[in-house]
Amino acid sequence: MKLWQKHWYYAVWVILIGIFAVLHALNLRADFPNHSPWYMDWAKYTDEGWYGNAAIRAHLFGNWYLQGDFNPAPAVPVWPFLEWVLFFFTGVTVEAARGLAISFFFLSLVLSYTLLRTRGPRWVALVALTMLVTSPFLYCFSRLAILEPMLTTLLLGALNLAVRLPILRPAWASAGIGLLFTLMMLTKATAVFLLPALGWAMVLPLWRSRRLALGASQGGLGPLGRRLILRCISVAAGAFAASFGLWMALVVRFGLLTDYEYLFLVNKYPKPMQFSWPLISLWWSFHGGLWVDTILVPLAGAVLIAAALAWRGGWGRRLLLDPVFGASVLAVGGYILFMTYQDHPQPRYYAVVAFFSFFVVARGAQVLVEEADRASEFPDEKRGARRGPARWLGWAVLGLTGLAIGMNGARTLDYAMDPEYTFVDAAARMTRYIDQHPNGKRLLLSVSGDEITLVTHLPTINDLFVTPSPAIPDLAAKLGYYQPGWYATWNVLDPGMLEDIHSRYSVEQVARFRAFDDPTRNVLVLFKLHPWANGQVYDPADENLRVQLPEDKFDIPLK
Repeated sequence: MKLWQKHWYYAVWVILIGIFAVLHALNLRADFPNHSPWYMDWAKYTDEGWYGNAAIRAHLFGNWYLQGDFNPAPAVPVWPFLEWVLFFFTGVTVEAARGLAISFFFLSLVLSYTLLRTRGPRWVALVALTMLVTSPFLYCFSRLAILEPMLTTLLLGALNLAVRLPILRPAWASAGIGLLFTLMMLTKATAVFLLPALGWAMVLPLWRSRRLALGASQGGLGPLGRRLILRCISVAAGAFAASFGLWMALVVRFGLLTDYEYLFLVNKYPKPMQFSWPLISLWWSFHGGLWVDTILVPLAGAVLIAAALAWRGGWGRRLLLDPVFGASVLAVGGYILFMTYQDHPQPRYYAVVAFFSFFVVARGAQVLVEEADRASEFPDEKRGARRGPARWLGWAVLGLTGLAIGMNGARTLDYAMDPEYTFVDAAARMTRYIDQHPNGKRLLLSVSGDEITLVTHLPTINDLFVTPSPAIPDLAAKLGYYQPGWYATWNVLDPGMLEDIHSRYSVEQVARFRAFDDPTRNVLVLFKLHPWANGQVYDPADENLRVQLPEDKFDIPLK
């Protein structure tokens, strides 16, 4: 192919990638796409508000902290801080929050390209970017103002530094890696499961550096290389310890340790009693990868298995000892391990897995194609015998990748061209109803309260999470402290929740608002809260408050 023709080919390819990337930034007020395979993920009606509530409250109400409510900012401060800065320019809007997430997705595309270009030609990086921008899974989750897009970006930034350690100033680059890991940990604590990937990307380029191997025995490192690896690891660990330790000192100094710990408490799920639960959980965590893609994720697994089996054949060893490929495998494995330990896989967690699974496919295809081309240069019997399988495998990987890209691109276009606005409309209509029918305080109690505040600026408190304090030990006390006038739930009333509400209020169902597509959470039901006569307070320990009382008025199921 002539040079100018090759340049035009790449230019058209980049334009197509850019078009699909821009689709992610359109109609940011729209719902998480309805009727997707990930309809059950809670993030679409809770997490955007939860993890940005400090920034939202600070701008709307003048104080980021609500005593006894869910205050995750002490544990994960990076995202709300960036939102807080952004809202000075945009005001508090759901479009601005999601636009921030999209900006991290775009930055991740750039960092993905630069990372893959360190180990391969341009077409490999562009194949990976094509998989990323056409993925309907990433289209859905990269458009939510959740923590995964920023975590992915920070990890890619650290990996770009790590694989370039031999050509950078290693001490400064290692310090940068340590600081980026602090930001990762303060973005989402699951970053600790990505540490092996980062360690691999740091050590392997130094280990395989020819310059550092001078004076070493065959296959090893010279004294200079060994000292440099230890120094880089020590500097990175020291930078992380100092910066993370400084943040923790501030958390303790300002009395926020309980809020810090509470985030981990509510994310600790009870484990099954069966001895075999880790194996069952591991299976479900692996199986959850199919949420990302039913072709590309199994293909990534097949590439890894084939490389392990071909260890003696040359290409397998070359692939497995590659810093980018190895770090990608370890990033996927680390997150699978997290979900196995958590025993609670959710689709949004796989947003990180998606990126690095696609890298495994792209790098695998590259090495297989290159192995076939190298084998063709040596027509002897031994090399010729290896040429056939490598060529067949390489083109099979590329063919399946192309098939997946075509199918995914069509679905992503369908999502992008058919935006729906059911939740934001429901939140707006609910807020309007509350304003038109005054009932005590203009304060809503709801699990989706922070999300509603982000959309309509209605003041809310959370009914699911109560950070314990002497003044507010539980939800019943929280109700007495804040005295909300309204309550909203999805589809059904929980008896335990009703018990706490009944300690101070009777409930009157007044409106329904349809939103989203989850059959168990597609109707947002609004209640008025009526205080008991003379300010009566009932103790759930002394009364049966888990049932519908004569003063209540509602017809949704109690379960």
